[in-house]
Formats: sequence, C-alpha cells, structure tokens
Amino acid sequence: MIRELAATIGVTLVCVLVGISRATYYRSLRAPKPSKRRRNVRRLSKALRAEILAVLNSDRFMDQPPRQIWAALLDEGRYLCHWRTMYRILRENNQIQCAMSRR
Repeated sequence: MIRELAATIGVTLVCVLVGISRATYYRSLRAPKPSKRRRNVRRLSKALRAEILAVLNSDRFMDQPPRQIWAALLDEGRYLCHWRTMYRILRENNQIQCAMSRR
C-alpha cells in the first residue's frame, strides 16, 4: 500500500503520514539478509572435542584446572587446544560452573 501511495504522492509524504522514517521505508525494500549463521571454520570437530573432554575427565587430570592440564600437555609436546577452549568444552558439557559466566 505504501508503495502505491509513494508512486502518486511521494515517498516523503507517505512516510510522514504513516509515521515512519524514509530510511525505514527504503530498508524494507531491500532483500532480507539470510538468518542462518555460518559455521565457524575454526571450530573444532566433534571428534576432537570429544577427545579433549576425555583427556580432561581422565584419572590423571580430573582434579586439575584446564590451565594446568594445558601446561602439562605442552611439557609433553602435545597440544590439543588453548586452555580457554578447554573451559568452553567443560561448560558446554555442564561440567563447570562459572560465577562470571556470560550465559
């Protein structure tokens, strides 16, 4: 309806009468952006995440924080992921409670 009126009396006047800005009108004419988010290409695979979780839950490391696990693995020459990613994996699996959690 707004497009039909805009063709006869002008966009500016129609927008004033309807109570919207011209920018809103023109923005509505553009094609909507796709709402599906792309998968992050740097995200770890499910298999690697499961491997990391298994290491974190192993008898050797089950009572240590991820920073210490990360350092111990680095001393052995093994790098799985960053220590912060270890915290994320634990949080995703409800195995850690963060007082300052963002969620």
